[in-house]
Amino acid sequence: MRYGVNFASAAAGILDNTGQNFVGRIPFNQQIKNFRNSLDQLSNLLGEDDLSQGLWKSIFFIGMGSNDYLNNYLMPNYDTKNHYNAQQFADLLTQQYSQQLTTLYNLGARKFVIAGLGLMGCIPSILAQSTDGLCSDEVNELVRPFNTNTKMMINRLSLDLPGSRFSYIDVHNAFQDLLVNSELYGFSVLNRGCCGIGRNRGQITCLPFQAPCPDRSSYLFWDAFHPTEAVNVVLGRRAFYGGTDIASPINIQQLATL
Repeated sequence: MRYGVNFASAAAGILDNTGQNFVGRIPFNQQIKNFRNSLDQLSNLLGEDDLSQGLWKSIFFIGMGSNDYLNNYLMPNYDTKNHYNAQQFADLLTQQYSQQLTTLYNLGARKFVIAGLGLMGCIPSILAQSTDGLCSDEVNELVRPFNTNTKMMINRLSLDLPGSRFSYIDVHNAFQDLLVNSELYGFSVLNRGCCGIGRNRGQITCLPFQAPCPDRSSYLFWDAFHPTEAVNVVLGRRAFYGGTDIASPINIQQLATL
C-alpha cells in the first residue's frame, strides 16, 4: 500500500445506483470509504506525520462519470432519463463529484488528476445500436455538459481547497485526435472491438475464453467499451507530457514535481 493502491471497480459510478446490473460493483462513495479504512492501516504502520507527508506527495487519479451514462442514464431499465435532461444530469453528477473530491481532500489528498469523458458516442457498444454505423452525435452531446461542468468544478475546488492542485485530462480532445489522425498513430480499425460479439463486436462484450483479434495494437477498442492497451499508452503519454490542449492547467509530470 505504501507505493500505490487501486480502489477502482468495474461499472462503478459517481451515483450509488449506477451499475446495479452488476451486483459486485463498488460505487465511488464506497471506494472512498475503503480508502479511509486503508489510511487507518497505514497510520498504524507509518505514523500520522509520515502518512500526511506521503499523502501530500501522492497523486490521486480519478476517472469517473462514464458508467453513470452507460450503466445508468442510457440503460433501458433505468428511468433516469425521464427525470433529467442532459444539463440537469451533468449538474447532479458534478455536485456529487465535488463533494466526493472534497472528502478525499479532507482525508489528506492534495494532488488530483481528473479525467474527462471521451467520445462515448463512438464506442462499439453505441455504434452497434446505429443504423448507419456512424458515431452517435446524440450521445456525444449528452455527455458534453459533464466535461464542461467538471472543468468548472475543478476551478472552484482549486480556490476552495487550500494547497490542492489539479490536472484535468481532456480525453475528448485526445480521442478526437486519435480518430482524425489514426494512421499516424498506427491504428487502422476504429469502429469495432478487438474482442466481442455481434455488430461492431459491441453488442456483447468480450467473454471469458473468447479469442481476440490477432493484432490488437491496430485497434482503437479492446471490447465494447474500453480502448486497447496501445491507445492507453498514447493517452497516458499525452496526459503525462502533453500541452494544455490535453492536460490543463498542468500535465502530470509537472504535477508530480510540485
